Amino acid sequence: MSARAIDEPYRVSSQLELLFDLTFVVAIAAVTAQLAHMVADGHALAGIVPFLQVFFAIWWAWMNFTWFASSYDTDDVLYRVLTMVQMAGVLVLAAGVPAAAKFDDYGAITLGYVIMRTALSAQWVRAAIEDPARRRTALRYAVGIMIVQAGWVLRLFAVQSGMMAHSADLVAFALLVVCELAVPPWAERTSSTNWHPHHIAERYGLFTIILLGESVLATSRGVAGALEAADSSRPLVVMAVSGLVLLFALWWLYFLTPAGEGLTYRRQRSYLWGYGHYGIFASLAALGAGLEVAAEQTATHLEAALEVICYAVAIPTAAFLLLLWLVHGPIVAPPVTHPAAMVGGAVAVLLLPLTTAQIGVSGVVAAIAAVCVLLIVFTLMSSRPD
Repeated sequence: MSARAIDEPYRVSSQLELLFDLTFVVAIAAVTAQLAHMVADGHALAGIVPFLQVFFAIWWAWMNFTWFASSYDTDDVLYRVLTMVQMAGVLVLAAGVPAAAKFDDYGAITLGYVIMRTALSAQWVRAAIEDPARRRTALRYAVGIMIVQAGWVLRLFAVQSGMMAHSADLVAFALLVVCELAVPPWAERTSSTNWHPHHIAERYGLFTIILLGESVLATSRGVAGALEAADSSRPLVVMAVSGLVLLFALWWLYFLTPAGEGLTYRRQRSYLWGYGHYGIFASLAALGAGLEVAAEQTATHLEAALEVICYAVAIPTAAFLLLLWLVHGPIVAPPVTHPAAMVGGAVAVLLLPLTTAQIGVSGVVAAIAAVCVLLIVFTLMSSRPD
């Protein structure tokens, strides 16, 4: 297990990486469905924190594997077996999402995490043994991962035994998140791993497509629920078309930025770019939940207020637009997306739910989609040569 070359030509995602990503489809679908239920039942605020907590577990597990594989993907028997063990952990985590969202029971999620992190630590130990040049870095990763994982297990024990109150549990969660995020910078202080910039950019792009696909699935669930409750109606058609246009527009905006080139020449800013994607990915997952509820309400009475449903679409969209600019800005100069346009678009999207009483939920979603399409047009026109 020697480090792969940073400038390896034609480096693309392997079939094993693509299979690994598919296991996350299950976990993302579970957490998106739970948030949609909370929004539909009128408990959107109560569902935000559990959603962000569970999504962090999903995102961080994917992150750890992705950056390791970019440096040390040998694709031999042992590597494949340990990766498949991590996939099994993802499925255990996904099975625990409903209990975590409804009852704050993180037992299954923690168990899935233990399975994944143990296999990943074994990968790092193997890298330490077989790559002497980066042995210290690999051992730091292995030790750091297992120490923080022990912290997650202790947190679960303290919560289940009644030793930790809910407020203290949130503080413990935040501290453990900080520790998780600190492991990579600490481990790579001795020497940097050989992650491939174009490979990493492709992996993040593929995960973005998975999240957009989940939003398509969530929207179709909402449309199906509305069709079961009543015949097809104009608001439902407008809602379905607008939701798809919105997702297409967000896809277009994300892939306007050549992240691979930016990471090649600004490797020192990779942490900001990589960590910042948590917000981008979480906003896309939350958008799927919002679109599902928005489609369902066209023919079904829901407990949630109409403005709340509109904000369940508007807030994730605005967050995506702002974070897309903030995350890609430091690595791409000059920025592809104009800062004023992205900020203005985000503000316009956040103001549109105030018109719910006049144009309805489907009209608000259509207007949000129109704003995003206009951002694409403005970006393409402004980047044209004179």
